[in-house]
Amino acid sequence: MEKSSVEIPIFKMEGISKTFSKVTVLNNVRIELYPGEVHALMGENGAGKSTFMKILAGIYQPNDNGGTMYLKGQPVSWKDPIDARNKGISVIHQELNLSPNLTISENILMGKAFPKNRIGMVKWDEVHEQAQKVLDSMGSNLNPRQLVSTLSVAQQQIVEIARALSTEAEVLIMDEPTASLTDKEIIKLFQIINDLKKKGVAIVYISHRMEEIFQISNRYTVLRDGEWISSGPIEDTSPDHLVRLMVGRNINELFNRTNTNVITRSKEVLPMLEVKNVSDNTIVKNISFKIYPGEIVGLAGLVGAGRTELVRALFGVSEVTNGKIFVNGKPVKIKTPIDAISNGIAHVPESRKEQGLFLSMSVKENILMAELKQHSRAGVVNWGQINESAAKYISDLGIKIASPNQQVSSLSGGNQQKVVIARWLSIAPKVLLLDEPTRGVDIGAKTEIHKIVSKLAEEGLAVLMISSELPEILGVSDRILVMNEGRITGELSREEATQEKIMYLATRGE
Repeated sequence: MEKSSVEIPIFKMEGISKTFSKVTVLNNVRIELYPGEVHALMGENGAGKSTFMKILAGIYQPNDNGGTMYLKGQPVSWKDPIDARNKGISVIHQELNLSPNLTISENILMGKAFPKNRIGMVKWDEVHEQAQKVLDSMGSNLNPRQLVSTLSVAQQQIVEIARALSTEAEVLIMDEPTASLTDKEIIKLFQIINDLKKKGVAIVYISHRMEEIFQISNRYTVLRDGEWISSGPIEDTSPDHLVRLMVGRNINELFNRTNTNVITRSKEVLPMLEVKNVSDNTIVKNISFKIYPGEIVGLAGLVGAGRTELVRALFGVSEVTNGKIFVNGKPVKIKTPIDAISNGIAHVPESRKEQGLFLSMSVKENILMAELKQHSRAGVVNWGQINESAAKYISDLGIKIASPNQQVSSLSGGNQQKVVIARWLSIAPKVLLLDEPTRGVDIGAKTEIHKIVSKLAEEGLAVLMISSELPEILGVSDRILVMNEGRITGELSREEATQEKIMYLATRGE
């Protein structure tokens, strides 16, 4: 979509700079957003995308004399996010920002005046009707009266999108909006985006999924290390070109595991993890499989297939109601995560911020949390040992930080994920359960995490890895198990596996 030089952007930012504690995060960054376009904002984690969008949305203010924003050709500045929202700027955040103890309706219409009767009582039927109209426009069958706390991650994402759409925004920022959506939900989201484009809405689309960028975007802007690198029509670039712009070097493709471990499954080689006829108290039904030392087994399936529920049951988060679990040939009883850890099972959860990290604590505290007792005597923590041990994991995993004392919440997504992995490596596990380990991280960090997982397998760990990205599953796994409706519907070797075969098994009923 080539823009005429005489066409005025609906929103423009130029010369934007931002500094935190004398550290320059953005330096002279710019972007132009036109009515009825999707503008892909690209860059590695830590490139400055989030800070840039928070300035656009009124969460941060640029430096004094640090650039200018224009709305429909007129200079503007925001007092706060409410001011920006009232001027037509709306944000769908990557990390869900809902109130779990309120209904879907209350979350969708939050910040708006609810209809009331003459005595000041809220007309709840009208509130639910208004929310229902927004949900209907998205093709969602969610009940607006339902509490958000009862929803899955994917359903919560739908509510987040509905809330943003309810504001009738002229500029809509979408930060990784498809991260937790099924293929069917993504198709519907793209239909909604196309409808918004026809209405003249300008959409900033942030995603690490290249296929989405080229499917939905009209133009792109690339940031690197807090600086503007390039902007242009999407048809004038390619995935390889965008990667080179983002990372400043050639990465032709994601890391593919080449030195895969060939397992000799003889009587002398015991599986490191064996699951026999395991069911849980949710969706998992009669699951059986084996993982040998040095293997990476991918676990594929659509959202709702039961993959996360399976690994949570194996880690003792949910109850195993039937079946047996063996570690290195020995039967184990796992009723709690402590049982799993004591038997050498580690778990990197799907949501690192909500389930994997202590956000108010430092990097070193997060890494050594699982082995804190080893560095304590008579209740006194040996910080010298902790510093030494944490430094080793930071170095081995290539975690990029200013200091081990840095608060973990300030790290990029990829480095946060490495911190979670480091914590579980500190207990010297035999089995590593990974649930979407590269979700929401950039292409460079994704490659680094793949290399870490591959190296761990080479050292003898048994790895079970969930991923919704089929190229990732195909590139990293020795074998692939596919789930549908709580059951394993098939197993594929690395040599025979294709995206088509995985999708066939993932969509099979019983």
